[in-house]
Amino acid sequence: MSDNKPTRTTLSDIGVTMFTVADQDAALAFYTGKLGFEVRADTRFGEHNEMRWLEVAPPGSHARLALNPPMGSAAGGGGIGVETADVLGEHQRLSAIGGIDIDPEPMRTPGAPLLFMLRDPDGNHIAVVEAPPTA
Repeated sequence: MSDNKPTRTTLSDIGVTMFTVADQDAALAFYTGKLGFEVRADTRFGEHNEMRWLEVAPPGSHARLALNPPMGSAAGGGGIGVETADVLGEHQRLSAIGGIDIDPEPMRTPGAPLLFMLRDPDGNHIAVVEAPPTA
């Protein structure tokens, strides 16, 4: 029998989350060109440099988003949330760019922050959420 006694974790942060994308270059263009993310890593690896580790993130973010080719499954289907102090302004900015699958209007439900959803070209979901007030 195993001892199920909880132990104190040494984990301290979420560093990277991953989306599966059909085309890393097209995903890179979407996240940097449309959403304004910056490249945090773009590295070839493997015996013949046939694989690519690609990370992007909003400027100033500690967490990163890895854009990975499918490994045994189809692209898309993931989801993340990003925060902004100006949901309405960001919705207006992204709507004006065009070519983004974005909700027509931000919404607020009782007890929840103002938010809107958008989808990347592979069908991954991004919730743009009002950042909580800082203390």
